[in-house]
Parts: sequence; structure tokens; C-alpha cells
Amino acid sequence: MNTTTSTGSRLPTTIPEYLDQLRAALAGADKAMVQDALYDAEEYLRAELAENPGKSEAEVIAAVAGSYGAPEEVADIYRETEVTVARALRPPVPPKRRSLAGRFFGVAADPRTYGALFYMLLSLATGIFYFTWVVTGASLSAGLLVLIVGIPLLLLFLMSVRLLSLVEGRVVEVLLGERMPRRPLYTQRDKPWLTRLKELFTDGRTWTAMLYLLLMHPLGVAYFTVAVTLLATSLGLMALPVALMLGHAGAFDVDVLNLTPDSPWLWPLSFVAGFLLLFATLHLARWTGRFHGWLAKHLLVRTPVV
Repeated sequence: MNTTTSTGSRLPTTIPEYLDQLRAALAGADKAMVQDALYDAEEYLRAELAENPGKSEAEVIAAVAGSYGAPEEVADIYRETEVTVARALRPPVPPKRRSLAGRFFGVAADPRTYGALFYMLLSLATGIFYFTWVVTGASLSAGLLVLIVGIPLLLLFLMSVRLLSLVEGRVVEVLLGERMPRRPLYTQRDKPWLTRLKELFTDGRTWTAMLYLLLMHPLGVAYFTVAVTLLATSLGLMALPVALMLGHAGAFDVDVLNLTPDSPWLWPLSFVAGFLLLFATLHLARWTGRFHGWLAKHLLVRTPVV
């Protein structure tokens, strides 16, 4: 069988060849989107192959080429869909400000700033959970490898790492705006356990995902500590003049940073310092979100190999 596509190229005769052509057609696209496209294509083709046990891979691919599409056609559809979805989910773009003051205070109008700030506060809990899960799972699986139950347990643990990386990717995409995979890496369910375990071991993304989950503990502690400290300091400096005014009326007794009820000329300085520190904290949160999105993209998403 020598079927050609609408573009004149030869239709692939095996599922791996189809995936290779699709990967090549998506060259230059976002690698998270490429991973989703490859997963959808392989799942669909293998499902069709399972429903037609009397047909070869070439016959199944030729049969579904008209409905599902040739690799080049599928790649075009995914590119168009990605643009449409990105436009629909993109938050309102804040107006560009030319002045230095406008750019400094304009961070408050960027929705991604608050998503990044919330991620910094959330990362302490997620980091502790990820670290505990990986350390406990790895030690338990390694310790039980001498028993027959150790192999399926290790397989389940490595698969759970992939699942956690997918969940973390969704959190990163929602809060930080970085495009992450919406589907896992495809795994044939009818393969023997040892074969699937070997594939997980030889897949470098399994180990980079595990590294990411371990790194989330120190990163989460750092993110949370910095965010809470700066927010508390800035809000405290802004609230200090109010506390001093109430203290002057006999409600509080505040004597911090040499600010006392007897030095009211310093109160505006405290408020301005806290106000500026608050906006500096928002800038730091936005920069942290960009950095962490870059880190997650490099450690959790498989780089397409053409």
C-alpha cells in the first residue's frame, strides 16, 4: 500500500512513523502542545487498531486518514486550535505605560502578578507534599525490590511521579500562564509490567520530573518566606501610622523604628516606604512567576526529538 496525503507526501504505514511525521510537522511549535498532539494521535490510532484486530497498522492509518487526518493536516489543526484557545484564555493585557512611574505601579493591573503571588504562597504546601511523596515512595520502592511486590510498586511510584508532574503543570499554567501539557505521556496499557518499567527508567523526563518535585521543597520554602516577609513588612509599614494615631488616643503603645506619637512628621515616610515596598513585592512575584514557569517547562515537558 502506497497511499499519499493531500499534500503529496507518503502516508505512514506504522504508528511510530505517523508520530514521527506529526512531530516533524509540528517542528517549532510549543513543546507542551506537541506532547498533547502526540498523545491524542497515538491514543486514537491504537484504539482504532484494537477495534480492528484483523487489519494491519497501515490499513488502519489509511482508513482513518480521511476522518482523523494525515500528520500534516493534524499539525495544522493543532496550530490553529492553539492560537484560538490561547486568545480565549489570555487575560486582559494591561495598557503599556511609557513613564517609569507608570511601569512601576502598572504591575498592579497585571492579573499574572496575583497568580504568581498566590503560587508563591501555595508552593510551601505543595513543595512539602511533593518532597514527602518522592522520598517516601523512592525509599519504599527501593527497599521492596528484593520482593516480587517491589517491581509493580516501583512502576506505580514512577507513574505517580508522572501524574504529579501533570497536576503541577496544570497549576503552573493556570497561575503562571506558562503553556504546559494537558495530557500525560502515552503508555500502552497492554504492555508487560517489566516493559513499561523499562520505558519509565529510560525516559529522561521521569527523572527530571522527580528532580523538579524534590526542588519544589526548597523553592517552596524560599518563595513562601520571601512573599510573607515582604507582604507583612510592607503592610505593617503602611498600617503603622494608623496604629500610632490610635496609640496616641490610648488604644495602642507603639514604638517601632523610632516612630512614636511624638514624631508625627515621620508617619508619612513610613506609609510611603510600605507603599513602595508593596509594589516592589508585586514586581518580584511577577519575575518569580516567569522564572518558575521557565523552570517547569524545562523539567516537566519532554523536548520533541525530530
